[in-house]
Amino acid sequence: MPVKLSLEIFHGAFMTRWCFLIFLLSIDISPVAASLQLSPPNILFIAMDDLNDWIGCMGGHPQAITPNLDRLAKSSMLFTNAHCPAPACNPSRTAIMTGISPHQSGLYDNGQKMREILPSAEIMPKTFSRHGYHAAGSGKMLHYFIDADSWDDYYPDAKSENPFPRTLYPEKRPLSLPRGGPWQYVETDWGPLDATDEEYGGDYLVSKWVGEQLQISRNTPLFLACGIYRPHEPWFVPAKYFEPFPLESIQLPPGYKLDDLDDLPPAGKKRGPNRYFEHIQNEGQWKKGIQGYLASIHFADAMLGRVLDALEQSPYADTTIVVLWSDHGWHLGEKQHWQKFTGWRQATRVPLMIRVPKKTPAFSEGTTPAVCDRPVNLLSLFPTLLELCGQKSETHHDGPSLVPLLRNPQAEWPHASYTYLGDRGSVAISTDRWRYIKYSEGDEELYDIKADSYEWTNLASKPEHTEKLQKMRQLVPKKFAPKPEPSVNSLDALKWHRLKGKEAPVSKPDGAPFQVHFLNRSGNTVKLFWRDLEGGQKFYAEIAAGKQKSQQTRPGAVWMITNEDEQPLGYFRVGDRTAKAIVPKP
Repeated sequence: MPVKLSLEIFHGAFMTRWCFLIFLLSIDISPVAASLQLSPPNILFIAMDDLNDWIGCMGGHPQAITPNLDRLAKSSMLFTNAHCPAPACNPSRTAIMTGISPHQSGLYDNGQKMREILPSAEIMPKTFSRHGYHAAGSGKMLHYFIDADSWDDYYPDAKSENPFPRTLYPEKRPLSLPRGGPWQYVETDWGPLDATDEEYGGDYLVSKWVGEQLQISRNTPLFLACGIYRPHEPWFVPAKYFEPFPLESIQLPPGYKLDDLDDLPPAGKKRGPNRYFEHIQNEGQWKKGIQGYLASIHFADAMLGRVLDALEQSPYADTTIVVLWSDHGWHLGEKQHWQKFTGWRQATRVPLMIRVPKKTPAFSEGTTPAVCDRPVNLLSLFPTLLELCGQKSETHHDGPSLVPLLRNPQAEWPHASYTYLGDRGSVAISTDRWRYIKYSEGDEELYDIKADSYEWTNLASKPEHTEKLQKMRQLVPKKFAPKPEPSVNSLDALKWHRLKGKEAPVSKPDGAPFQVHFLNRSGNTVKLFWRDLEGGQKFYAEIAAGKQKSQQTRPGAVWMITNEDEQPLGYFRVGDRTAKAIVPKP
């Protein structure tokens, strides 16, 4: 018995080891194991602000000078039908950095606050840091804040929550475009500066810091974000970037058409013309504005070139995924519109380039330079990068990974691309050939992009397109998350003007109404008066100490604060957006 038992034990142990060896060999040659043996790639995540398709490789404007964007496109997968999650900085960047769609989060516009709506959402750098990456960044990646706890390193100092380094601006402003009224965004202005890139600062300092990070050897993979602010307004850049665009040679936007609004429904006509474009035309500044935008793109492209050069000269040159995107596009007169915020392609279509090196865990062959015209969305960037780096997907991410298209730009792609407008329920949908805009009021637009790339002809009312319209309607989400308003404490504060023997100025209201919240922190009861256009005053409310009063008002309105005896204390002049007005102690 003892001998027989020993033989059985030996035979069992031998077979167990042999089977285990076979198992190891089988894993060793499997694609999964092969990917597990590859080192995690580094990531260079580059954002440009307010950049539409006015770059050489996308043909948006014939005068654009973008050698570095074109250079990156030639070594990348260039997505020519890529769209933003929202046509505004805050909702777009929030969706990109969290992977959560605006219609799921409820964050639809610039006035909302990301951390009020998504207090515990993990943004991209934090996720990669959790996976062993050193997460560093510089410049604007979120909407005018850094989210310091999400980064391992940042420039400027993350604790400041100010993502902008020193930037040179004209001593006297406005430089070119007079303000049309209190409704106008103060940064809508442009012109050349007598300064070198280094003296200018701004994106030059961002590119410098990012380049320096690329020269540091680390024992951990690197997630490096680079936020290039131009061509965001104001369009002030060094004069040398204006020189290739003499004013007499400036061409109007190719997508401009004078009667482009004629076939739009009421909701479209309401969002088309805005006061900016009318004011710019009246001031004779249209071509100067185009010149400023082209110059700012040229400058931003040069800063990108500095970053790409630094990458090529770094230890990360052959091991780094490069992603370049813009948060949304920009109108320069198309649809009689200036700025963004619309559902048309000029505001939703953005440059997107992805370059993947060889020996990447989920993509060992790396990208072959190509062009992809499938409808994709920047919401897909987070899940795409996780998959490329061999990490598990996050269940709360709403976008599909782009890896299938990186492998084959003509791969089956059953997805549409969604862009959510600022009012809950309005959405623009892009497919391979078609564009559909559904407004919250119920109005619709339909465009055949293959035949009408500038969306000049609205087909929604054409009987021959009824079937296509019905199919596009079916793509609209069934539910849209509620839209929370920002808290009063999170709003910008109006300037308090103390009155010392002088009268408050008269109101000059001009623009759409919104709320201003008056907070009485004076320690005493105060009274609120509106100053009318003739200098009279109308009583509106009495505000007890420590209380607040929310009041509908308009840009340019003047609100005077008095004590209980109606002796004037000071006043507030309303700006171009909702705000808080804090009555201070005497």
